[in-house]
Amino acid sequence: MDGNTDKGAEVLTYVSTTKENNEKEELLDKDRAHLWHHMSPHNDHPHVFVEGKSSWIKDIDGNNYLDGMSGLWCVNIGHGREEVARVAAAQMSKLAFAPLSQSHVPAIELSAMLNEWLQGDYKIFFSNSGSDANEVAFKIARQYFAQTGKGTKYKFISRYRAYHGNSMGAMGATGQAERKVKYEPGGEGFKHAPPPYCYRCPFGQEKGHCKMECAQAIDEMIEWEGEETVAGVILEPVITGGGVIVPPPEYLKEIREICDRRNVLLIVDEVICGFGRSGEKFGHQNFGVEPDIVSMAKGMTSAYAPLSATAVSSHIYEPFKEKGKTNHFRHVNTFGGNPVSCAIALKNLEILEREQLIKQAKDKGKYVTERLAGLTELSLVGDVRTFGLIAGIELVEDKKTKVPASPEKVANVLAMCKKQNILIGKNGDTVPHHNNVITVAPPFVTTKEELDLIVETLYVSIKNANK
Repeated sequence: MDGNTDKGAEVLTYVSTTKENNEKEELLDKDRAHLWHHMSPHNDHPHVFVEGKSSWIKDIDGNNYLDGMSGLWCVNIGHGREEVARVAAAQMSKLAFAPLSQSHVPAIELSAMLNEWLQGDYKIFFSNSGSDANEVAFKIARQYFAQTGKGTKYKFISRYRAYHGNSMGAMGATGQAERKVKYEPGGEGFKHAPPPYCYRCPFGQEKGHCKMECAQAIDEMIEWEGEETVAGVILEPVITGGGVIVPPPEYLKEIREICDRRNVLLIVDEVICGFGRSGEKFGHQNFGVEPDIVSMAKGMTSAYAPLSATAVSSHIYEPFKEKGKTNHFRHVNTFGGNPVSCAIALKNLEILEREQLIKQAKDKGKYVTERLAGLTELSLVGDVRTFGLIAGIELVEDKKTKVPASPEKVANVLAMCKKQNILIGKNGDTVPHHNNVITVAPPFVTTKEELDLIVETLYVSIKNANK
């Protein structure tokens, strides 16, 4: 090849690169001018992601990142599933929209499938997001008691550190003070109990040597508030975004017994734990309890389309069938249960079953648990907690005092992982001075080699966070 040819290739490369750089800057200019980013301080140089495949996502510069958080705990089947896109296109061509004041086939089929997965007898109300699903749960619970002669029951008990959504009622249930700064007052009637936080037990007990004071605290709160005023207890099987706080094995059964005895509804928030993330179809199935109401979102479509649902025990639905001007549930959501979203959810559930991805999540969760055990030798690691294919690594300044690691050290860990093309998370904007838990929740299709890469990168990053 002569020198002129080489020079021509260099010119073409330069022109192509310059064009790409110009296009990127034009996009960033539009971003800076028009886009408000979620949960982030002002950022003039965001990553612009353009493509995803399996457990990896690619940015506009061509950099590939291992998605160690499944987006936001949601892309369970992995990115880039073309069969899901084909289902969406087919449904759009056939019926793109029909309101659920009547019905359509995908919603009917999905509601039946969700009952199979829940192993119960539930009525399914579709919405858009986890926040929506919880708002629906609160309204249904209050109306149920109002229509069964117990209209004074309107309060809900949640736990500190728990997250249940951004809207006013869901924010009221959320037990994270930093999420509420400058937004309060929120929804009325929400109370908070101490979490089942064995590493930092609010009652000064040692793990495995307690009397379940964390569960009894909820019973006492119902007593003190007045049993006749409490409508429900809402909880995640495991507090996820609040720090991956895993309760003792018997905790949920204890709460179920308390709710039964006090005539209080048990609302289980499965927005993150549901659809295989826990190693079972739903997180509460690990603990052998049957909720009265179940809220769900994220993994129902693996985030290929917005969709959430509130599953309500059939006996709770009965009063809503009675004739009367205000006896029906007067709640509507334009896009809730959209035919396209429901069709995508059905395909997503089919993939989870066909490829045995829930079993994979359980097996890979056990593998990650074993691999993460080595992190406890690091001076910055106070506790490692796992639940299915979810992991939380709590960073501390001192193992004895358990003083939470500084925000700078937590940020260093995330930044060093990102530099190695690994995206992980943390419990951001939750409890003052306690945003010190690194979170990992990769897609179920993540290979063991990729899981090793995440763990090894975490080890090095945490080890060097003090430097």
